[in-house]
Amino acid sequence: MQNSVQKARRKKIKRFILLIVSTLISAIVYNLFLLPIDLVTGGAGGIATITNYVYDIDPAIMVFLISAACGIINLLYLGVESTLATIATIVLYPLFIKITAPITDLFFINYNDVFIIAIYGGIIGGIGNGLMYKSGYSSGGLPVISQILKKYYNIPIATTSGIINATIVIIGAFFFGLTKSMYALILVYINSLVINKILLGISSNKAFYIITNEKDKIKNYIIKTLKHGATVFDAKGGFKFDKNNVVLTVIPTSEYYRVTEGIKQIDKDAFFVVTDSYEVIGGK
Repeated sequence: MQNSVQKARRKKIKRFILLIVSTLISAIVYNLFLLPIDLVTGGAGGIATITNYVYDIDPAIMVFLISAACGIINLLYLGVESTLATIATIVLYPLFIKITAPITDLFFINYNDVFIIAIYGGIIGGIGNGLMYKSGYSSGGLPVISQILKKYYNIPIATTSGIINATIVIIGAFFFGLTKSMYALILVYINSLVINKILLGISSNKAFYIITNEKDKIKNYIIKTLKHGATVFDAKGGFKFDKNNVVLTVIPTSEYYRVTEGIKQIDKDAFFVVTDSYEVIGGK
């Protein structure tokens, strides 16, 4: 019992350390890549960039005010438990923005090359956001609005989040120009790709679903030639309801082309689907 309690405590500490690291990275990205060239990528940080430009309001203060307001809304509509998961972020993120504000004095960056800034900002920011999601804590802020609309009106979170952030980016384009907004969208896209890699990892295997009339030959090729396992099962077509044979196998990514070329040579009419396989458990 004591061991399980200690294990749970260590897990909580690890999660909190992950939260600290992720919010620190996000704050550094904001001060080092986004704010100096007025890249508005949505969220509370995007609004803070605009208000800093128009009204000279400290971005850290604006981020805190927006996050705190969203925290209160969270408490009113989503309850105490949901709000508790956001408190740490509400405090830490604007605090780190304030602390890391002088970081541009420590690094010399040529801000004329906005494309490079967008790439590195997207990569490093994606690492920070990915670690945030892995910590299990909520980022709070404007995503709370999407969660509320999902709960009460069943509107998909991705839809409302996209609309909110797109609106902020459009407002940013009004102040900083369309070109800056286009670079901001590049950053957001790279950010999302990196987040997925952080959460899922880099796929080291490929899963093949092969529909073929030569199941035995393809199965033998995979097992005897490539030395990998294979599973054969029956399937029924959804249109003509005809029966098909499906061969399932998971192979290292490095052998991808050996498998595809082997399938084509054995059955040129074979239909196969290849997907990333992030984890393989069990089997011999």
